[in-house]
Amino acid sequence: MITRFAPSPSGRLHLGHAYSAALGRARGTRFLLRIEDLDPGRCRPEYVAGIEQDLHWLGIDWDEAPLVQSERTDIYAAALDELREQGLVYPCFCTRADIAASLTAPHGDAGSAYPGTCRARPDDAERRATTPHSWRLDSAKAIGRAGLQGWVEDGGATFTATPADIGDAILARKDAPASYHLACVVDDAASGVSLVVRGEDLRPSTPIQRLLQALLGLPEPVYLHHPLIVHEDGRRLAKRDLAPTLAAMRDAGAEGPALAANLLAGRLPLGFRWSRA
Repeated sequence: MITRFAPSPSGRLHLGHAYSAALGRARGTRFLLRIEDLDPGRCRPEYVAGIEQDLHWLGIDWDEAPLVQSERTDIYAAALDELREQGLVYPCFCTRADIAASLTAPHGDAGSAYPGTCRARPDDAERRATTPHSWRLDSAKAIGRAGLQGWVEDGGATFTATPADIGDAILARKDAPASYHLACVVDDAASGVSLVVRGEDLRPSTPIQRLLQALLGLPEPVYLHHPLIVHEDGRRLAKRDLAPTLAAMRDAGAEGPALAANLLAGRLPLGFRWSRA
């Protein structure tokens, strides 16, 4: 069983990361580390070093050199080209403000994350050469081509998807050569990942990723979406909210391997609790 831990180096790791990494290591015959650093505005080299330091402190090792997404942009571009050749993506010139305005207009679809403003427009190569744009998946065409893709969870439970679960997701933009969805499925396939271990907050990402796997002819892994660790008052652990970091716990005298073992046994430090959907 091949598993992976795939953090973004946009801050120091916290308790939730420790649990996900420990669980992935415990379930994997081979355990891989992937650095998801495609967002240049948020990712920092010092956080990459911090990720490795924190994992070593927890007693968690990985079985080969880390896969670094910023070194694989040509591979993601090739996957996008394949979808483009199938006629399944289209350029989108909408800004966030444009999308917000259209969703609040009388004719907008308030239940949709993107109203499809650019979907039916003819491709304009001249405009693409001079104007920032993203590439979106034409979800209706994609579903028509591959069908709705369910998935299997660890333990054998199967999940199904509906068209409402899959929007016209952005797959690439000027400042990010591949979205999380596209890079994730390409890298999981390239690494032979057979069990995806991640928080249950990422379960809504699975329908679009399963669809991309089907369109690109990639293998389907099994998924383990684990419960989240939250503050005692229910607040989520988040880098932007300055959640207590593993580095701070280490500085306070905590022992990394003992912490990892306690997390796997379901025991949390004071001030935290499990959140189960």
